[in-house]
Amino acid sequence: MSKTHIIPLNIKEEVEFALQHYPQLKNIHIEFKFKKNIKKSTMQARPTFDSFFKTKKNRKFLILISEKFKISGREFSTIDIPKDIFIGWIGHELGHIMDYQHRNKLNLIWFGIKYLLSDNHIIEAERAADSFAVNHNMEEYILKTKDFILNNADIPEAYKNRIKRYYLSPEEIMVLIKERDELATQ
Repeated sequence: MSKTHIIPLNIKEEVEFALQHYPQLKNIHIEFKFKKNIKKSTMQARPTFDSFFKTKKNRKFLILISEKFKISGREFSTIDIPKDIFIGWIGHELGHIMDYQHRNKLNLIWFGIKYLLSDNHIIEAERAADSFAVNHNMEEYILKTKDFILNNADIPEAYKNRIKRYYLSPEEIMVLIKERDELATQ
């Protein structure tokens, strides 16, 4: 899609597909990188450290992708999950970048501190990322990802409860779709 995106070859097709839903990110530097393990999540979007010293226009972002995730004590390779679910996860993380890119330096730092310290702020941030994804017509993938997690008997209840607590529910997503579509017809 762009020279500003660094994407491992084994996920290039899925990432480029998700990026097509976010034309505003075409010239935003984003590196997609696998990591051995990410605490409490499968993927994580964040600005690079040096971005705090750059203008908004020159910020760089990193989307970390856990190489493996566990379901009922068994490890699975992240790249082996169904394509649509992976696209949904990437779409959600790109929603975070949409949120981050318009914040000023102090607001971005304060956002990170609140994310680490406040459950309510985590809820606000994760729901905002889901909302950005829905507003960029990624609802099909976001809903498939939620269905994969919430209706998979092998996924621990603790993880399902985390998803239910912090992220938009499928019903809330349907309301956002309806509102988005009503605005489009006005």
